[in-house]
Amino acid sequence: MKICVKGLLIVSSLLFPSITMASECASRGVLDDRYCDENMDLVADTPKDPSDWSDPSTLVFTYTPVEDPALYKDAFADFQAHLSKITGKRVIYYTVHSNSAQVEAMRSGRLHVAGFSTGPTGYAVNLAGYVPIAVKGDEKGFHGYNLITIVRKDSGINSMADLKGKKVAHTSASSNSGNLAPRALFPAEGLVPDVDYKVFYSGKHDQSILGVFNGDYDAAPVASDVYDRMVDAGRVDGSVLKIIYRSPRFPTSAFGYAHNLKPELAKKIQEAFYSYRFTDEMRASFKGADRFAPITYKEEWGVIRDIAHATGTAYTKTGLKKLAEKDAAKRAKKKAAALAKLAKTQ
Repeated sequence: MKICVKGLLIVSSLLFPSITMASECASRGVLDDRYCDENMDLVADTPKDPSDWSDPSTLVFTYTPVEDPALYKDAFADFQAHLSKITGKRVIYYTVHSNSAQVEAMRSGRLHVAGFSTGPTGYAVNLAGYVPIAVKGDEKGFHGYNLITIVRKDSGINSMADLKGKKVAHTSASSNSGNLAPRALFPAEGLVPDVDYKVFYSGKHDQSILGVFNGDYDAAPVASDVYDRMVDAGRVDGSVLKIIYRSPRFPTSAFGYAHNLKPELAKKIQEAFYSYRFTDEMRASFKGADRFAPITYKEEWGVIRDIAHATGTAYTKTGLKKLAEKDAAKRAKKKAAALAKLAKTQ
């Protein structure tokens, strides 16, 4: 209960009107009242008044919350040293334990540079003035994955329209690429899940892929990276299957900075991200990515916003409160499981 209450208190400050609001603002779009978006790039503009710029002596950096924060704190140590060298600022790592707490830390000015997970990035942009500028990638661009629909080549199915009346495997109700994304993106293809075809939940991406391969399902929407790994590992014969749909690429975690940093500092932070090359440890941790690839929230996050809107996810204060409740419930569940496991050993 203590953990749940703490999670809700973290976000409670977002439920009250902002004390500081962007003055003389011609356009805010969907951003919180304290931010302005006059250039229509969907992220908060740098404040017009230089007195509102932040130029901290120490930059606070963090990465999306994980079960073992020390893992990524160590992995980013070399990048922090690079960031410090480029900006001339001391850089420290700030550990956060939930997505909502990370959003609140940037909104309150306690966090300056951060990596946010794909979903929470929208909350950080709208409610905390976050400016995403990069995603992990390589010389070809940012790393991500696509939603693909696979069928057997001998199935006679050649287009999405051919799936009407068929048995289609989604992974699980909460899966983004395995369920939410298909429900959001397939109607544009003239196909509505549970209306034009019957949905069967397989449980996992690999089970959906194996199910199509073995003929248990006619088709399956799955994450392209999972499919590629299974084909490369020889778990399924790629020559037997074909892809009839491929979505725009979904980005992974975004990296960026607070909108109100002094412009000269913001430029140096951009330089630090774009000039850095990952250590061997970072490449191992981030599946071969070797650099931060430039992106914009308006372009690369478009498909993520479309999915969010189609599935009823709102990047608002109310939406963040629900995320905080979800985060708190997850932590409480994990704590209860840990205590139960400990009790069994005693």
